[in-house]
Amino acid sequence: MSASVLIAVTHLLGSGHLVRAANLARALVQGGFSATLASGGMPLRVMDGEPFAFVQLPPIRTEGTDFRTLLDEAGEPIDPERKTARIAMLAELATRLRPDVVIVEHFPFGRRQLAGEFLALIAAVKAARPEALVLSSVRDVLVTPRPDRIAEAEERIAGVFDAVLVHGDAGFLPLDRSWPVGEGLAAKLRYTGYLADDRPVGTAQDNGEVIVSGGGSAAALPLFACAVAAARLDRSGRRWRLLAGRGMADTDLALLAADAPDKVVIERARPDFPALLAGCAVSISQAGYNTVLDLVAAGRPAIVVPFDAGNETEQTVRAEAMERAGLARCFRLSGDFVGDAVALADAVGEAVGSRPPVLPLDREGAARSAAIVTELLAEAAGRARL
Repeated sequence: MSASVLIAVTHLLGSGHLVRAANLARALVQGGFSATLASGGMPLRVMDGEPFAFVQLPPIRTEGTDFRTLLDEAGEPIDPERKTARIAMLAELATRLRPDVVIVEHFPFGRRQLAGEFLALIAAVKAARPEALVLSSVRDVLVTPRPDRIAEAEERIAGVFDAVLVHGDAGFLPLDRSWPVGEGLAAKLRYTGYLADDRPVGTAQDNGEVIVSGGGSAAALPLFACAVAAARLDRSGRRWRLLAGRGMADTDLALLAADAPDKVVIERARPDFPALLAGCAVSISQAGYNTVLDLVAAGRPAIVVPFDAGNETEQTVRAEAMERAGLARCFRLSGDFVGDAVALADAVGEAVGSRPPVLPLDREGAARSAAIVTELLAEAAGRARL
């Protein structure tokens, strides 16, 4: 009988956390595990046909950069009953599945507002199977909080977690660029390499377009508005294609379209995005985890505009690492709408025809994640025998 894994994730703003968790679940199944993914964020897409089991909790989300106020589907603050229902569903999963491994995504480095349900899940798993491994799964870059919250997270890592899966490449962007890594935490880190979706994406065809993408949330709206203005200044005749995530409102897209010149196409994100990207003249995007992996795979000229509203630093750290490596130009919106549009149009003109270097970025996170979990289980079994 194969070992079983239960993964818990809640994406609050965009879709990156859920996409990465789904990639991890898929990789574990390919590595011989049975996997169940429990998602507590807004539904992203139908998960039928996946090799893992999928459970949707009563969803929650946030608005903008206010991560303290949790909202329901209608945009209202969630009530205590929803919190209780989520915890009950997770506890039922733990009791019924009795997983060999439980993986919580982003916690305890983030998602402090959901600490109660993550800790309740871990407790339920341990009650059902005391020898179960408890792992944290994090991206390459974290948002560094106050010192007291760092201490709280590291205390939980030391006392509750067996290891931390870091889905990144330590040679390109080590975790200590964004989070202080002491001796105790360092001993529990396991770098997996970047965790990409390795399913077929179609054949790339040169389209000569400027592809503008903004992830799954509405946070890219300022970038899209700037891109429409920059497209108006572009005299090359190139088509600009804006791909909006499901989190961007139809009304916002309609306003953009009303202001856009004919050469600008505005549509929802497409499943063939990687193929479109691989054939573009220039990519303009934010610097989210999954987008950056698509950029590296495509090998096309790229401009990354990191989302940095509020106290968000994750995308800036990643964008600056890409610029240092020559993979993209890091472009920052200044708030001067006209000036930003002129500068972005100029940046596109300069980028056309350039070729980023081939960087030996570790993108084997799928196979390596499964191998690491297998190794951790073997180590735990060996300790139990002793």
